[in-house]
Parts: sequence; C-alpha cells; structure tokens
Amino acid sequence: MEVVPLADAGEVAALAADVVEAVVRARPDAVLGLATGSTPLPAYGELIRRHRAGAGPSYDSVRCFTLDEYVGLPPGHPESYRATIARELTDPLGIPPERVHGPDPAPDALPTAGARYEEALAAAGGVDVQVLGIGSDGHLAFNEPGSSLASATRIKTLTDETRRDNARFFGAIDEVPRHVLTQGLGTILRARHLLLLATGAGKAAALAAAVEGPLTASCPASVLQLHPHATVLCDAEAAAGLVRRAHYREVYDAKPAWQPL
Repeated sequence: MEVVPLADAGEVAALAADVVEAVVRARPDAVLGLATGSTPLPAYGELIRRHRAGAGPSYDSVRCFTLDEYVGLPPGHPESYRATIARELTDPLGIPPERVHGPDPAPDALPTAGARYEEALAAAGGVDVQVLGIGSDGHLAFNEPGSSLASATRIKTLTDETRRDNARFFGAIDEVPRHVLTQGLGTILRARHLLLLATGAGKAAALAAAVEGPLTASCPASVLQLHPHATVLCDAEAAAGLVRRAHYREVYDAKPAWQPL
C-alpha cells in the first residue's frame, strides 16, 4: 500500500484526477470503478474541468461501474447512485448511460442482483482503477464493520451511523433507505488498482485503523492491506492519526520520476 499525505482536499483531487487520466490514456477502453459520496466530488470536478478545457483524455470508449445502489428508492430518484454519478461525473464527461452500470435494485430482481452484477464485472474484464472513500467507522462501499473480507456483491442493511452520515443528501435520516446493494470486499479486491481518497478530520481515526491497524473485519477498509496495488491519498486532517505519516511523505517525495502511483 502506498500512502500519500497531502496538504488539502484540492491536492488530493488533483492527484486522483492524474491517476484516473493516466489509466484512460494508457487504455482508452478502461473500466472505471466509481464511488459516490462527498469525498470523491472534488476529484470528479477536477476531471470535468480538465475535460471541458480540452486537457483531459477521450472518454469515448470508457466503461464505468458503480460500487453500490440504494434499495427502495423510486426509479429516477435524484439520490440514487446511478443518478448521482451521472450528474456528478459521467454525463459531464460525455459517457453515455449505457456504458455506466450499477447493481439492479428492482424489487423483483433482488434475489439475483448480486450474482448478476458479479457476472457483468467479469464480462467487462474487471475494473482497472477503483475509486474509493472510507466511512467514519471504516466501512468500504457499504461493507459495514463485521463484513466478510471475501464477500461478493450482495444486499446489506445499513447501520444507523451510516444512515446518519448519508442523511445530509436526503434531508432526514428517515428518508435514507435501510438497504443497499453493494460490491463486496472480495469484489473490490479484484480491481487492478485501488485508489482510496480520505479528507477531513472525521476520517482520521478510520484511516489510521485501515492503514496501520490490524487486518480485521471490524475495519473493513483494512482489507486494502491485502491488495498489491493500493494507493491512499489523504489531506493533512485525515492523515493526522497516522503514526508513520512523515515516512509516507518521505517515500513519496523520493519516488523515481518514471514510477507512477
């Protein structure tokens, strides 16, 4: 795992955009794994800014897969993750809806939704770079503490803490669905590159547990320790709990110019 402590969320966004663009330039038909939530938004905004300025790569052949989806929202609800990722990233980049995929939350399809999404990911050849955030309790996607480290895409029940965290998008906790479909930790680990973004003091304890604590289902994000190519980009506030943060920065500053993230 490579941990890169940065000054602020703007630096995190810029470096994350560099990583995504490098993948798309190297492989024009790249498969991008996209997280929602507030943490990736500055990075997505930077990708859009560069695209509109003509400085970004072509996204004409890129395919996208979201991490998760709410269960129980009406079709077209603005806070569904399909609608959110279209609004915040894929529509502005010119990626058409048919190349943006998410778990199917249709009520009559729920029993097979997880298996079908796993099949779709495999048929696409797997994810080239998976953008991730981390929850304040260490959850990854919607894999709450206690989730199997080998789990696949499945339906999950959200804790009240996670529903409170997400209530800011809905207006009230009672409006946040109780269930979601989410990629499992085992599914996430199959992506070729994991790119975890962490910003703000509220993520400091969870990030320290994930990066420097034991590998444990009690901190689902600690599963990144098992991945051969995991990158963590964090601002100063999120990095505050890292015992070895000075070492991580020293290593990053000494990277050979030819060695990418």
